[in-house]
Amino acid sequence: MSSVKVLTKAEEQIMQALWKTGPAFVKELIDAMPEPKPHYNTVSTLVKILIEKGFVDYKAYGKSHQYFSLISKDDYSRNTMKHFVKGYFAGSFSEMVSFFVKEKDISVNELEQLLNQIKDAKNKMP
Repeated sequence: MSSVKVLTKAEEQIMQALWKTGPAFVKELIDAMPEPKPHYNTVSTLVKILIEKGFVDYKAYGKSHQYFSLISKDDYSRNTMKHFVKGYFAGSFSEMVSFFVKEKDISVNELEQLLNQIKDAKNKMP
């Protein structure tokens, strides 16, 4: 995605269901969603919006459509987090982590795990 497109909460619920199920018909998306289940027409409308936004496409089977994601959950998460960090922490991931440390929302153990992940990633770089 060249520009960051943000999903509404309802759209994100549809995408979560689609990432979970893989290609699916509206009924299958509804089945994959948590209670309370949205109405069929609501999901159908949201899927059409996701198609317009470029997140979803479909394959037609007669009058039925099977929908599939055009962006992976990882790609969307990556773009969303970059946008979030840019907007709230001046683009600095270290400022973001520092914020969570100050708020006591991250433990020493979690920080050590992050540090190990960073070290592992750097060791894998060519």
